[in-house]
Amino acid sequence: MTSDMFHDISQHSYWLDGFDPLPQACALLPDHVDVLIIGSGYTGLNAAIETARGGRSTLVVEAGAPGMGCSSRNGGQISPSIKPSLEALSRKYGAERARAIRGEGERSLTWIEERVKAEGIDCDFKRNGRYHAAHTPHHYEELAREQEHLRKTEGTECHMVPQSEQHSEMASDMYFGGAVYSSHAAVHPVKFHRGLLDVALAAGVQVVGHCPATGIERVVGGFHVSTGQGMIKARDVIVATNGYTTNLTPWLQRRVIPIASNIITTQTLPEDLVDQLLPRDRVYSDSCKVVYYFRASPDRRHIVFGGRVAAREVGLPEGAGRLYDKMCQTFPALRDYGLTHTWSGTVAFTFDELVHTGIHDGAHYAMGYCGSGVAMSSYLGMRMGQKVLGLAEGQTAFDGLTHPTRPLYTGKPWFLPAAIAWYRWKDRQQHQRALRRA
Repeated sequence: MTSDMFHDISQHSYWLDGFDPLPQACALLPDHVDVLIIGSGYTGLNAAIETARGGRSTLVVEAGAPGMGCSSRNGGQISPSIKPSLEALSRKYGAERARAIRGEGERSLTWIEERVKAEGIDCDFKRNGRYHAAHTPHHYEELAREQEHLRKTEGTECHMVPQSEQHSEMASDMYFGGAVYSSHAAVHPVKFHRGLLDVALAAGVQVVGHCPATGIERVVGGFHVSTGQGMIKARDVIVATNGYTTNLTPWLQRRVIPIASNIITTQTLPEDLVDQLLPRDRVYSDSCKVVYYFRASPDRRHIVFGGRVAAREVGLPEGAGRLYDKMCQTFPALRDYGLTHTWSGTVAFTFDELVHTGIHDGAHYAMGYCGSGVAMSSYLGMRMGQKVLGLAEGQTAFDGLTHPTRPLYTGKPWFLPAAIAWYRWKDRQQHQRALRRA
């Protein structure tokens, strides 16, 4: 990608186009609340809706604009994925607990669809399925074995598409066939977030942006939380910071690995070109270790293309250039078109590749969504709200799991640049060998 192609590219999320900036709250903060939630993304807002509807005075504080993290910066792909397999989880937790953990993934996707319908949130939600592309023949064979096992043991709706039929799913010769997961979905991330925000405000939640939490002190009867606008006393605290977790909560910071995800958006494309390239209008991902993902915009006039190309959030030219090159390798016809947007956000992984939720030092938390955050963050936010209300249905299969860290890890992933560079090189070598053998 040449440097002149970066001219006039917006470095803000494409999903924010057409939305007015949220107004800064001018109301004074209350002296005390029943529930104080730190973080205004999908996790925090869904928790707030539950507690407010349960009769608890609820305040959400956010360091920046509400939804400024990955809730407004993700690719809008919704997956019920739990990364560890049923077998791996069974070895660690037993068969019954393993099935319950895996089942939470499917429940999260079903629940988010129900939430959207029940609240009347207009967010382009669609069960369009995922095409997961194999970047080598070996990965195709692995996917085929995995799919057969998933159908037999978990009843997963899925099927394989051989390379000879790949153009029925995506018009690219970059991959060697792939797997279709029929239940996966798509959403407009900002429409979904703004819809949740409207629901929360209507329920009586107070949401205050540009008000960072700077300290949490546990006291008799609750907490004292210091913020940029003063101290607040709260009976319950929920931490909903995921990839933006800081030393405000050092115990949690040591247990999540922040990883940047970058995204680009093409210029307006001819509609027939989008129909040719992505005829099934699915969400798409691949089997690379440094994963890429893409989809058509809801109006099918742009392609949104993302990947974890760097260890940190990067803008022009590094992130956009790498993604543009990969996108054009996948779809050579797109070299005739430039970009309108590039942006990045930070997701959170964990050392055991499982999402975690629980209570530490009296405060509730849920985080570490491992790349499947749209559904799971919303679902676990709701469950946390139920737990604060003391409702039995708030319990999940993740409760009580050991939340691991590593010796000397403080939340600064110094190892990521080398790991990403290594995996990127390995992905490239594997793909080149596969092409030579084809």
